[in-house]
This record gives sequence, C-alpha cells and structure tokens, in this order.
Amino acid sequence: MDESRPKLNAKQKQFIAEQKMFFVATAPLADDGLINLSPKGLDGTFVVLDDQTVAYLDLTGSGVETIAHLNENSRICLMFCAFEGRPNIFRIQGRGEVVLPEHEAFESLLAHFPEQGDGPGVRSVIRIHADRIADSCGYGVPLMEYKEQRTELTDWAEKQGTEGVERYQRNKNRTSLDGLPGLPV
Repeated sequence: MDESRPKLNAKQKQFIAEQKMFFVATAPLADDGLINLSPKGLDGTFVVLDDQTVAYLDLTGSGVETIAHLNENSRICLMFCAFEGRPNIFRIQGRGEVVLPEHEAFESLLAHFPEQGDGPGVRSVIRIHADRIADSCGYGVPLMEYKEQRTELTDWAEKQGTEGVERYQRNKNRTSLDGLPGLPV
C-alpha cells in the first residue's frame, strides 16, 4: 500500500539511514530522450537536511545524465529499497538542484559529508526539495545480504588526482547521452 506524506517523519529518516544503497532517476523533457537510473551508495554520501530536503554527494562518474537532466528540468526521484529486514520501498520525488563547487552554498553543503567530502572525485552536491514522500510495500524486493562497500570509485579518483579527475570531467562530462549540457568545464 502506498502511503504519501508531505514531510519526512522520524521512521522514514531512520529507514534512509539504515540503507546501504539508493537509486536516482531523472529524464530529459524530449520524448525520445533517455531516462537515467543510477545506483548510489557509498557510505557518507547521503544526508537528510530537513523534513523536506535531502542531498547526496555527486562523485565523478562515467556519465553526467543526472546533472544534465536537473539543469534542464529539475525533476528527480530517489528510491530506497529494504533488501534486509521488513519489506519497504521508499521514494522521494521532487525538484533537484546541482550545486557545483563554485556555487555559494557548496562549502556549507559539503560540510554535511565529512567521510567523503574532501575527495578528489567530488563533482557536485545534488540537493532535492521533496514534492512527494511515499512508502510502499516492497513485497517483491528480494532479501539480500550486505557484504561491504566497494572502493573502486574513490580509489580511481585518488589515483587520478585533482588534475586527472578534472581532465576526465572535461572529456567525459561535458554533455549527456542526449546531448544536453553537463558540466561547465
């Protein structure tokens, strides 16, 4: 059963804190544009800012779809699934904003991510203002056992160093797969 609320309650905040992974979905406005769905989940990269606002640390990756879509239309959906314990699916649908390092709010937002915020792979902070917050049953989500965090993404960024990551962003993060503007590099 889908249960929607206008604000995050304590139970939902606890559920979010317990999850090791979440998914981010965005789409361009064009009818023939590609919908993007990305898994996220490194420890210390998600935070609840208030009852209607959350944020996650956006690390340099192979694509720039989320940034491009948010810059075009700001629509976003986050989904958390209970792979352990009681079944539950939790979604936050709303308006996202890309906060780049040159933005005046970047440093204050970055302070919410002490575990990951100073790494060379940090690309932006994605801040989401919720329009709809909803739980649903999750009965079809399989039970899975968590093993450990992967380190490949942060290892790669550390090996590249700041200059290598910036070079990668210039080469790979300028436009989305649909040709929308990505990072202003």
